[in-house]
Amino acid sequence: MTAETKTIRRIATEEAFSIPEVSAALRGVCHEPGNSLDLPLLRRIYDAAGDKHAQPELLTLLLDLEETRLQDMDANGVDMHLLSLTAPGVQMFDADTACELATLANDRLAEVIRRHPTRFAGLASFAPHAPKRAVKEMERAIRTLKLNGFMVNSHTGNDYLDHPRFFPILEAAEALDACIYIHPRAPSDGLAAPFREYGLDSAQWGYGIEVSTHAVRMLVSGLFDRFPKLKICIGHMGEGVHFWSWRLDFMNKRAQMRGAAPKLKLAPSEYFKRNFVITTSGQESHLALDYSIKALGVENVLWAIDYPYQSSAPAVAFMDSAPVSAADREKLYHGNAEHVFHIQAASARGAD
Repeated sequence: MTAETKTIRRIATEEAFSIPEVSAALRGVCHEPGNSLDLPLLRRIYDAAGDKHAQPELLTLLLDLEETRLQDMDANGVDMHLLSLTAPGVQMFDADTACELATLANDRLAEVIRRHPTRFAGLASFAPHAPKRAVKEMERAIRTLKLNGFMVNSHTGNDYLDHPRFFPILEAAEALDACIYIHPRAPSDGLAAPFREYGLDSAQWGYGIEVSTHAVRMLVSGLFDRFPKLKICIGHMGEGVHFWSWRLDFMNKRAQMRGAAPKLKLAPSEYFKRNFVITTSGQESHLALDYSIKALGVENVLWAIDYPYQSSAPAVAFMDSAPVSAADREKLYHGNAEHVFHIQAASARGAD
């Protein structure tokens, strides 16, 4: 660490956790019939018997919130994790189970934040496939539990958030002034076929395609004319969406002219800058960071690690060495996160 970065506050904004009850339920999903592309990773983590590629250490780290995690944070100068229930969250369960487990996970998350208010903040879970109950849990999570936003793991039942059945959820998020973080999961059934080989099902390629497709559907659907103050966050340096801004704007205009897409008040790229923020999780490229800042503005870029799926030390070294001004580094490391997720500024912190 340099003299400039030694005392800087670091808030990591895509940091996963789990609870035993959700883990047990996901282990049950592993034994259910089906061809979901989520299953290979779930089996490696939750049902590792006989799998030579098993990763049971990930489950240990996901369940550990107050020992190894805090030690890792201390060792790498990370002040705070913005915690979220790891993918696929509760979205592969039936609606009743999903609602029950989301409530339990949110309660546990609020409890650990109360024990460590300077080290943890949290994104609440809910069951998108039960919109009315989801809205009630969203309101409880923000108003009663004092959580900092929401986590949705891309598609639910192969539907995306531009589907009208999810509009009550988006309306609630906008009214609560709470950002929805869209985290990847494996491609939906309609996208799955090309991703079943070469390890493309998850982080290598499938996750980015899934979330970028989700984001673009939202951008061109007219959704942000209906919910102009809705804030969405996506990780992995924006899943590449802003790289396609010019072509997306140009081709969407043509699609509107031939009646294939809704008429929009703004260009898709303008909605992306107005309604989205991105994080650096799992994309430690200074070139990609530089482009993102130039394309979106530094105020729309937040630092993240993606712990425990990514290691803390390289993520810290990446941002410590980023070719940005001291003021911009402060924004990337903590200022933007404080603003977007309503995290108390360091000057107002108490002792943990």
